[in-house]
Amino acid sequence: MTDTLRARLGRLRIPAFAAPMFLVSGPDLVVAACRSGVVGSFPAPNARTTEILDDWLGEITSRLEEPSATGVEQAPWAVNMVVHSTTQRMPYDLEVVVKYKAPIVITALGSPARVVDEIHAYGGLVFADVNSVGYARKAVDAGVDGLVLVCSGAGGHTGQLCNFAFVDEVRRFWDGYIALGGGISTGRAIRAAEVMGADFAYIGTRFIATEESMAKQAYRDMLADCSAEDLMVSKAFTGANASMLVPSIVNQGLDPVELANKKAKMNFTGQEGMEVKPWKGIWTAGQGVGSIDGTSTVEDLVVTLKREYDAAR
Repeated sequence: MTDTLRARLGRLRIPAFAAPMFLVSGPDLVVAACRSGVVGSFPAPNARTTEILDDWLGEITSRLEEPSATGVEQAPWAVNMVVHSTTQRMPYDLEVVVKYKAPIVITALGSPARVVDEIHAYGGLVFADVNSVGYARKAVDAGVDGLVLVCSGAGGHTGQLCNFAFVDEVRRFWDGYIALGGGISTGRAIRAAEVMGADFAYIGTRFIATEESMAKQAYRDMLADCSAEDLMVSKAFTGANASMLVPSIVNQGLDPVELANKKAKMNFTGQEGMEVKPWKGIWTAGQGVGSIDGTSTVEDLVVTLKREYDAAR
């Protein structure tokens, strides 16, 4: 399975992942992305229980067994698992992921060592989501197959390092897969990521504004109305730096200035003691938000990205 999977990754329509986004990525987005020739992914917590996760993985695998109407070779899919010690569901979710032999597992917010052996046992690949060189080294030591470098400019849980510096430093000790995330929203940027030394672009924000995402239309409309100047990075919601749309914060009756230097307890579910939770009503975006003009299908978006990518080669 591993050799076949690596071969498929080498034949993507464009070298890109539709990044997993909390409360945005679901089966429809995953299937549409894979059928369009890019890796489709979603966070396991988007399925609100392990039982629902089982249903989702069953749906994704069965739908992707059907021929693609586009004639494009279908890309492999990925599931994103939060492996932080506070995530009590993780062992049960892992059993389901192994059951369906997820081709790619992307770990986040913790050590990938918790899942590497079980994913490798059936031939799957493990990518680790990291936002520092130190975490990248630890992930490599844990035996991952790929690294997702989350740089400054990424939406959701974001990084602080410049993409140029991050890739260069990691390439000094790592020759495996690198997916680069942070402000990538055009085909030109995908090509630039390759030139910098990455194998794949990791694109999130642009896929929020697609018909197949789980985002509300108001969220998609806000993306089209906003630019990078409408973002703020705060630890006020999950305890980790997260890039949020300021208008969505204001719409929830909160003051962005007051939240700027606050830090919530690390729980990834919302501000402690508050009804307002991240990603629900308060929406995330990366610095590539200014490239969004409106809502499109995933296929139309990938066609646009490929046209731009080919023109930049």
